[in-house]
Amino acid sequence: MKASLQPGVSRVNRVRAPKGSDEPLILVDEGNRAVGAAPKQAIHRQGLLHRAFSIFMVDERGRILLQQRNLRKYHSGGLWANSCCGHPRPGERTVTAARRRLNEEIGVTDPLRFGFFARYQADLDHGMRENELVYVYFGRLKSQAQPNPAEVAELEFVSLRDVSRRIKQKPKAFTHWMKHYVRHHYGEIARHIQAETR
Repeated sequence: MKASLQPGVSRVNRVRAPKGSDEPLILVDEGNRAVGAAPKQAIHRQGLLHRAFSIFMVDERGRILLQQRNLRKYHSGGLWANSCCGHPRPGERTVTAARRRLNEEIGVTDPLRFGFFARYQADLDHGMRENELVYVYFGRLKSQAQPNPAEVAELEFVSLRDVSRRIKQKPKAFTHWMKHYVRHHYGEIARHIQAETR
């Protein structure tokens, strides 16, 4: 049986991304099966379930490279998050999208390894709602980060333990997804960080 789609949602196998921040994203069902595509802004306004990725880059000491999002981002501006996050485009493999976005945001092309899946929902600022099935990747940062100022306000290396402590002290300084990962996937993150620093 075919899934019904929301208004403005199309069944697209491959879409060329337009300029700007309203590129098409992949809508999925709870089994992670692609059911269509829709513009990013519409997806986040309607809270539609879509495919996403998050990346944790770590240094030789196992510290996570955190990024502070540019203040002008369409949501969660100025908040601290993991190294990079984003969405695959229709017809694009998720790991390919993760590598593309890592280079676009922080100028890094180091290898990535899949870690685990995460699933979360949250109400954001500016009337946006997250509803994502996330592929979480890990990588060892070997090259010099060159952050894109349009995306990133600041970068900082922080241990997982200190990230957890900071979230408890100042939860409003962090993105919803970063808080979700630390609260619900702390052990998995710790194991994958350890694997990257062996």
